[in-house]
Amino acid sequence: MGPHPAVAAIRLAVRRVLHDVLTDHAPSLDPDRVPDTPSRAPLVLVACSGGADSMALASALAFEAPKLGIRAGGVTVDHGLQSGSDLRADEVVLRLTELGLAPAESIAVTVGRDGGPEAAARDARYAALDDAADRHEAAAVLLGHTRDDQAETVLLGLARGSGTRSLSGMAAVSGGPGADRRYRRPFLHLDRQTARKACMVQSLPVWDDPHNADPAYTRSRLRHEGLPALEKALGKGVVEALARTAQLSRDDADALDAWAGRAEASVRDAAGLLECAKLYALPPAVRRRILRRAAIEAGAPAGSLFARHIEEIDRLITGWRGQGAINLPGKVVAQRQGGRLVIRQG
Repeated sequence: MGPHPAVAAIRLAVRRVLHDVLTDHAPSLDPDRVPDTPSRAPLVLVACSGGADSMALASALAFEAPKLGIRAGGVTVDHGLQSGSDLRADEVVLRLTELGLAPAESIAVTVGRDGGPEAAARDARYAALDDAADRHEAAAVLLGHTRDDQAETVLLGLARGSGTRSLSGMAAVSGGPGADRRYRRPFLHLDRQTARKACMVQSLPVWDDPHNADPAYTRSRLRHEGLPALEKALGKGVVEALARTAQLSRDDADALDAWAGRAEASVRDAAGLLECAKLYALPPAVRRRILRRAAIEAGAPAGSLFARHIEEIDRLITGWRGQGAINLPGKVVAQRQGGRLVIRQG
């Protein structure tokens, strides 16, 4: 008799990602062949909070990695936001070790305040994971985000009104410093209940973070109030539809980004300045991507640069009435001068 369907589903998802990791980091290595020298085998880390999603991911990695000649390790991040968080982090490390993951370690971080508590915790967590991946020379870091998480991310992007890229949610593969494909999310097509069921049938202990049920956090309110209300009003299938929206939006956003990248050189003069008339001739979606990229290159922080900022710059192109300079985050200024758009530090 084979494994429980939930266990089979998470293992298959992880197996596919591990094959991709081998393809990316060892093109000459047959994914079905175990390397002769274990020390040369790539290392894949799992980011594990101790919750059902990441524990299911850790168990699947521990099962699948040895069959492909991959070393498997785990990292848990102690955000220090709750009493006894250090003890819980130690428990997670013990569970990872019992699964056979090595290295298995806990990293304590200090969470700042920039962008609000959720964004600050996320920034601190990814900084810790990047550090661990660099220290251990990991080929990839697996994250336990599920289809439900993706649906929540799409709705949060919709609320911000930041365009197609915000609606594209989380990428199945994304980068870290110097590593374009460091982070992998095997479970984006699986629901949260599948991961929880996989833990239950394997008798894996899980920890439910009380912050996930705290209405003080936007994502928690969305999870426990917003999505259930949408399903009540629209019927079942909302989560699946939002996840599909994310993929379709990502495909569109990638295509538009590529178009903007090719078009940018054609709208700059010999001195490298953006020409307003040529910008005006471009489709708005392409033009605004060029404007956003130019603002970021001038020093505007990407995380603080919102759609309204880009719209204000765009009006210097499409609704020029002699208006003055536009102040942007990061002390960046955009203004129109002699038919050119100048974006620089103010």
